[in-house]
Amino acid sequence: VISDVQAACQDATVTQELLKEGFHRDLLVKVELGVVGEDAGGCAVAARTRLPPGIYVDPYELASLQRHNLTKVVLIPDVVDVEAPEYLATDHLVLLYMEPDPQCSRCFRAALPVHGRYHRPAEESEEALVVLKSPEVLVCCCDNRLSTECWKPAEVEAPCSGKTGGACQWYSVTHKPVYEELILQVPVGLRQHSLLVCVVTLLATVLCSSLILAAVCKYGHFS
Repeated sequence: VISDVQAACQDATVTQELLKEGFHRDLLVKVELGVVGEDAGGCAVAARTRLPPGIYVDPYELASLQRHNLTKVVLIPDVVDVEAPEYLATDHLVLLYMEPDPQCSRCFRAALPVHGRYHRPAEESEEALVVLKSPEVLVCCCDNRLSTECWKPAEVEAPCSGKTGGACQWYSVTHKPVYEELILQVPVGLRQHSLLVCVVTLLATVLCSSLILAAVCKYGHFS
């Protein structure tokens, strides 16, 4: 019996890619479970990933998306400083609930909007590299009799549906990432441009302040 179970256990396949360009991207995650001969249609699948300090998820944006049922995400911690630069930020965990792929009974996918943080100016390169590791695959089959011999219990305090409710038993799935890590290239400034940036910023500030002051003096009503 053990040999039959081991033969039926195959690693899940995980693919993740970054869509769009620049600071504001979409992280697309795809998972194909590796249990042979069984239908995972009644299971919930989630990807748990740790975002490094150079990248973050906007909780206010997520709240808007979740109100429209466009995504289901749990942030740990749930408070994220969206204004902090990379060198003052900390990493955080994301539990991304995935939707079934109608074309494959064992396939799931989900997209998550992520944003790059500002980095310190560099000496030579105009890009900073942010490394995103492959996520951990979690499965919860609360309403399904899918065999769980291939998986290990995971300590996750979250409901299967991604909505409010009691927590259920999640399992960690052995997976085979298509790529071990994903690299986000974030544009950064060059140190030798610091003086030029300061001068241009100062001139723009003085010019705009002068225009505002002139408009107030010309059109303002003073008692």
